[in-house]
Amino acid sequence: MGANGKKVLISGASFAGLSTAFWMNRLGYEVTVVEVARGLRTGGTAVDIKGNTVDIVRRMGLFEQIRANRLSLQRWEIKNERDVTERSLVLRGDGEAPSDDAFEIERTVLLKMLFDAVKDSIEVVFDDSITALSETKDSIEATFAKGARRTFDLVFGCDGVHSAVRRLWFGDEARYMYFLEQYFSITIVDTLLIERNTAQMFNVPGKAVMLNAYKNNTDIIFAFASDKELPYDRRDEAEQRRIIADQFAGVGWRTAELLEEVRSSKSFYFDKLCQIRMPSWTKGRVALVGDAGYCPSPAAGMGGSLAIDGAAALAEAMREHDCDFELAFRAYNERFRPFIEQVQAEAVRTGLESLVPRTEEAIRARNAQTDSAF
Repeated sequence: MGANGKKVLISGASFAGLSTAFWMNRLGYEVTVVEVARGLRTGGTAVDIKGNTVDIVRRMGLFEQIRANRLSLQRWEIKNERDVTERSLVLRGDGEAPSDDAFEIERTVLLKMLFDAVKDSIEVVFDDSITALSETKDSIEATFAKGARRTFDLVFGCDGVHSAVRRLWFGDEARYMYFLEQYFSITIVDTLLIERNTAQMFNVPGKAVMLNAYKNNTDIIFAFASDKELPYDRRDEAEQRRIIADQFAGVGWRTAELLEEVRSSKSFYFDKLCQIRMPSWTKGRVALVGDAGYCPSPAAGMGGSLAIDGAAALAEAMREHDCDFELAFRAYNERFRPFIEQVQAEAVRTGLESLVPRTEEAIRARNAQTDSAF
């Protein structure tokens, strides 16, 4: 390959960052990953691995581990206020083996697999972040919050929807962030609140409550519609918890009980549903991968897999152009974009309507959909 020991810096040690690190190391680069957190950011909802992503994890040598650790959702249930199941979708019968063309796996388990695949061959720096970037003709210099300045050949922003690299190099996130008029929270509790391998959903107009039970855990998800963006501090978890408590006060079904679970749990994540849409994911010696460049929104259910896909697409472009980054970056933008645009459009068209219908009529229509459209 044409890397010849050149150095790359990757911001973010999640799926996009670790997958990019894997492929860049394969191409012969010396890889440094910097992560603002003190360790891997564990937790979060399960990740779907399907379609082209299955082939990618095969090539990464992770397929057998993923298959051995897969989750096995069997049934989706739509509940009414009296906890009666109005509709049930059986995904897999008792004793029926799950397919080998789609997998669901806990986010933390997959993240640790990726980390184990690269940790011995790259440099990982936790508890630090990039604060400035300066490009010259032959390199790019990174300034860090804690570490000394260092020079690299390329920088990859793999640091999520609120990417610091994107803000530093491409401009304020407001230029690229499209609000999808919904907010959501995720809490994971280490107990089964419903039957294992079952998911449940309850809706009132403009609000949704979801449960997903697997192993000995249950994901509690609250989502609500909002025509306007809410003013709140993204770093103030207490304020975000109050928003959820206020939004769902008095909502029926098991909501009061679930709000109490959230209140007493340390696990909590809150954000708006949004997409990142950019005319280019690259500029100079910097490229964005995953949510930093093309977040489809959680409504798509593909954030983790798109990060893995994007890292592989970038690596393939680098390999094809013998690590000529200018040609490779152009190919990455051109070839991967149609797929991203399709995923983002589908998330807006169907994902949002299915998640939080805004009227009783829309809820009934969603519930009456055929199994294939659910």
